[in-house]
Amino acid sequence: MDATHSGSPHNGKPVVDPTWRGLYVLGAVGALTMFGFMIVQIIVFVIWPPPSDPVGLLTLFGNNWFLGLLSMDLLYIVDSVLLICIYLAIHMTLKDTSPSAMLVATVLGVIGVGAYFSSNTAFEMLSLGRQYVHSTQPDQQALLVSAAIGMFETYSGTAFDIYYVLNTLVLFIYFFVMRKARIYGKAIPILSLVAGVLMVVPSSAGMLGMIFSLASLVPWAVWLVLVSRRLLSFR
Repeated sequence: MDATHSGSPHNGKPVVDPTWRGLYVLGAVGALTMFGFMIVQIIVFVIWPPPSDPVGLLTLFGNNWFLGLLSMDLLYIVDSVLLICIYLAIHMTLKDTSPSAMLVATVLGVIGVGAYFSSNTAFEMLSLGRQYVHSTQPDQQALLVSAAIGMFETYSGTAFDIYYVLNTLVLFIYFFVMRKARIYGKAIPILSLVAGVLMVVPSSAGMLGMIFSLASLVPWAVWLVLVSRRLLSFR
């Protein structure tokens, strides 16, 4: 096999198809942007903890639409688009190492992101919140609260769990393929495995899920930074 397309190290340096260098840069920028958004989101949640009940969210959306959207993961919607760019960039660097595994990983990742989009009801809640704060009729407010409860359940329901599980599988596949390729070093595959293990329990699974979710942010944050650096080295 031609060394320029094998995905294996050559003279100590990682060798990948240079045709996709623009995608590598896009993936690297996407990873760093995700890392930055993660820090911003944490700061927002610490300073302005989001309400845990539908009525509180309706009131928040009605009084401060931007903070309401941030509370329901507006930045994570953008992150999910960036995640597709990262998946595609990694796919092109590892496709010759294990074509079948990488095809499965990329398809699962994209489907997972699509599932997340269908689970996020931030803009539906924005519309309901605006109606709620301007409504003076108890019956109408009760209907809006009922609708908000439905939106809140969708937000952490089946589609969200599918997103979580599929992206966990992607990280497990990355662990094995990256170890085989050896162009991502030793730390990135291990971080993929650790983050994947901590994501086995979805964040929607009560207190245990929240603990696992928060713990997974640490290896995931380091993973984003290291993957960004590695993708830039492939130019």
